[in-house]
Amino acid sequence: MIGVHRAVAPLLETRPPTWQAIRFKSLLDRRERRNDDLTYEMLSLRSTGDIVARSEMGGRQEPDDASRPKYLIAEVDDLVVNPMWLIGGGIGVTQRAGAVSPDYRVFRPRGDLLPRFAHYLLRSQAYLDQYMLYTRAQTTFDRRVQQPDLNNLPILVPPLGEQLAIAGYLDRETARIDTLIDEQQQLIKLLRERRFAVVTNALSWPSLSAVRGDKLGRSARIGNGSTPRRDNLTYWEGGHTPWLNSAVVNQQRVTDSDQFVTDTAMKECHLPIVTPGSVLIGLTGQGKTRGTATILDIEATVNQHVAYVTPDRNVWCPEYLLWSIRASYSDLRRISEENGSTKGGLTCEALKQFRVLAPPLVDQRRIATYLDDQTAKIASLINEAERFIELSRERRAALITAAVTGQIDVREAAR
Repeated sequence: MIGVHRAVAPLLETRPPTWQAIRFKSLLDRRERRNDDLTYEMLSLRSTGDIVARSEMGGRQEPDDASRPKYLIAEVDDLVVNPMWLIGGGIGVTQRAGAVSPDYRVFRPRGDLLPRFAHYLLRSQAYLDQYMLYTRAQTTFDRRVQQPDLNNLPILVPPLGEQLAIAGYLDRETARIDTLIDEQQQLIKLLRERRFAVVTNALSWPSLSAVRGDKLGRSARIGNGSTPRRDNLTYWEGGHTPWLNSAVVNQQRVTDSDQFVTDTAMKECHLPIVTPGSVLIGLTGQGKTRGTATILDIEATVNQHVAYVTPDRNVWCPEYLLWSIRASYSDLRRISEENGSTKGGLTCEALKQFRVLAPPLVDQRRIATYLDDQTAKIASLINEAERFIELSRERRAALITAAVTGQIDVREAAR
């Protein structure tokens, strides 16, 4: 056995008799060529192990002119390693030439190690677990894998013919699984579009064409709260009023809380008392991409990132109002941004100016019940597709691990 490597040690003991265990340093040569003449395109390493054009990553700050010549050149079949994110999958063999961050490391496999086999092996679960053991903590600095540890990492090395067979087998099998995952992701996209259409159509039925819309602020109390200072214990210790942050807008309904503030905090921080039946709306952050709004079933208060809409119950059915806000949420955020809100955040003022059709309460309840029923069916289909994707990814990972560690004979499995 080579050194002490708890995560990969069992693989060394159970490897097929024709497989060797060789140190990383003896199989891969580190490359230090720099992009001095700026002729190579800029590349980035994804956590999936794919090395792609930096422009495909989206939103990344471009390096300044002084940094570009420092970038490392990676040729086709080189191993690219992000030592600060090895535990998250920051390792892979590139299929394109380019320049990668000087914080990365680039290695060229020698003849005894086929690049494609190395790609699968060094991304298998046992090796990901080993990278974790090399780190000291999860902070940016402490999670870096040091080169001496990487140099001594034992690599399983089958005969070249078996490496080729394993890589080919995994290329085929993972491609099939990835195709199934892509199909389910497309299905989820279609189902979400279907859900949006169902909601939009229900809120614009011909029977509503004669219904007058009015500004929401005329028939609802609208506002948001704040976050009491954490270092002031009189605001938190022994508190009994539920205090809610923006995470709650991802819930179906809000029935409890894990944080509470005191009467002193309510008074000195001028926190609002939000009554049951109010609609809670995410003003910033998670609400834009995940939850948008929900209904409060308890008396509580909120922080500055959550708006509450406490409707006049003679005018609004809360569930109908909830669906109306969800359907218009993206437009509301866009309007807020156009009016000066930063980062597309929604504002309470935009909510007050928001015009909502107000049909009779009996019709509001009918529409809300219909949407609850129809969207629940669609949500069930989405959940099934997401579960299928999760299981497929687990199978993909297990298949790779079994193949690259000799647990299955891919020559038999391919027949």
